[in-house]
Amino acid sequence: MFAVVEISAIILAGYLLGSIPVGFIIAKLAGVDIRKVGSGNIGATNVLRTLGKHYGYPVFLLDFLKGLGAVKLSILINHLAGSEPGRAEMAGVIGGIFSVIGHSYPVWLGFKGGKGVATSGGVVFGLMPLAALIGGGVWIGMFLATGYVSLSSIIAALSVPVSLAVMWSIGYVHGPILLLYFSLGIAAIVIIRHRSNLSRLRKGTEARFRRK
Repeated sequence: MFAVVEISAIILAGYLLGSIPVGFIIAKLAGVDIRKVGSGNIGATNVLRTLGKHYGYPVFLLDFLKGLGAVKLSILINHLAGSEPGRAEMAGVIGGIFSVIGHSYPVWLGFKGGKGVATSGGVVFGLMPLAALIGGGVWIGMFLATGYVSLSSIIAALSVPVSLAVMWSIGYVHGPILLLYFSLGIAAIVIIRHRSNLSRLRKGTEARFRRK
């Protein structure tokens, strides 16, 4: 088992890194409180819709790097603590989960954050890059086909555990079953954070993304 100090450090590091409100900060630099425009969300999609690609793309990249960084930092903490190498993935999973929680519920903004798609993508890429690339391809395909960012994000999140299960079943990849459970958990978080979008999709009122 992890030592209390080690697990506490991993949780704290993951949460604090994930809680950096990149979208809010970048929008503020542009003179906009992103919480008061568009959907009110601080994520890359609302920044992109509101301020354009010169602001939206950097937000997506930095949110992605938060998740990836949380995984790598947690593995480093595990290494510095002298834990068994086999526990590195567990450390990465814990740090990754808390980075997504931090992004979605940042203490700095009254626990009202983004939906965690880009950060989750970074976490998944850090732990299982091939499955993450498949998820990214699914997102692009769905977005081009439908124009719905929310639907694309949900389907892409679901595609990760499915692709992992398929790759394991055919013996293409090997690894702890923990990663499959983790990917299912990440998919659940993404779906929960998109509850309002799912409601609008059912009603036919969800906005499609349009280039300005």
